[in-house]
Amino acid sequence: MKETFDFSIVTTWLHQLLSGCMPAWLATTTECVIIAVVLLAAYSLIAMAYIMYERWVCAWIQCRLGPRRVGPWGLLQVFADVIKILQKELITLWKSDKFLHNLAPYLVLVASMLTFACLPWGRGLQIIDFNIGAFFIIAVSSIGVLGILLAGWSSNSKYTLIGAMRSGAQMISYELSVGLSVLTVVCLAGTMSITGIVETQADGWFLFKGHLPAIIAFIIYVVAANAENNRGPFDLPEAEHELTAGYHTEYSGIHFGFFYLAEYLNLFIVSGIAALLFLGGWQPLHVPGWEGFNEMMNCIPSLIWFLGKAFFMTFIFMWIRWSFPRVRIDQMLALEWRYLMPIGLVNLVLMAIVVTQGWHF
Repeated sequence: MKETFDFSIVTTWLHQLLSGCMPAWLATTTECVIIAVVLLAAYSLIAMAYIMYERWVCAWIQCRLGPRRVGPWGLLQVFADVIKILQKELITLWKSDKFLHNLAPYLVLVASMLTFACLPWGRGLQIIDFNIGAFFIIAVSSIGVLGILLAGWSSNSKYTLIGAMRSGAQMISYELSVGLSVLTVVCLAGTMSITGIVETQADGWFLFKGHLPAIIAFIIYVVAANAENNRGPFDLPEAEHELTAGYHTEYSGIHFGFFYLAEYLNLFIVSGIAALLFLGGWQPLHVPGWEGFNEMMNCIPSLIWFLGKAFFMTFIFMWIRWSFPRVRIDQMLALEWRYLMPIGLVNLVLMAIVVTQGWHF
């Protein structure tokens, strides 16, 4: 059966073209610059698209019209917001740690950028393929909590400090459940390479062929990733009625914009990871015995499959945010330590039994 288009053909052609007309070190440097420009452009475009996407989904759920005034169908509203943020003054706080206060948003941004760069977007379309890719993604995504803690502590404000303490407790706690869900998939796939995990799902997505443990891991991942991303109903670090804006209350201008961008990029990242681990990543939908249907699915580029699944998972996260009320801090931590983590540990053992016994589909 014909496979989806392999983007490594394009990247290999570009590498050979550059290597043929310039020295090897200059070709490598040029490739790095091209990758950095494409990565920054994709980072910005995805963030702006997600901001508009959430406004539309929120309006749909709440039976409103959403943005309509700036540009056709309100499409230019995001660009107006970007221009407004860039024009804002960067405020220097009294008795604050200015160095750490200015460093914090960059840490959050770098953490999301590193994780964003590790996602394979299609067949042969990734920056680098680690043999421990799953472990690396979990590791670099944890850097963001340092930026949030520094932002809350260095601002010299009780609101930011309480928000940072809440965020630290929440993100560190729910990282355990996210990690257990990822380990469950790694156990099923037999590899920690993200590309390897996706290739293993060529004959069926793990959500469908991984039996009951895969479904449980998927549910735990959705809940834990939503909480780790500080999104409703787990948005206690930014509880407006209690803490104004939480850990980034004292930020303005582009520094606030960095937190805003990182929030929506993290939403894309957790959605993309869910698509890669449970929904086959760039693998098309195949139905056994339906050869004509499967060939039609193979005609859709792998990049479209990945983005479509990521946007579908994002819709689920947004639906959850705008459907449930905010929980209390004790309820949030009890959910993780009393329920999600014990269930995740038992589920990991159950997946190991399923794999060793060959009970999966």
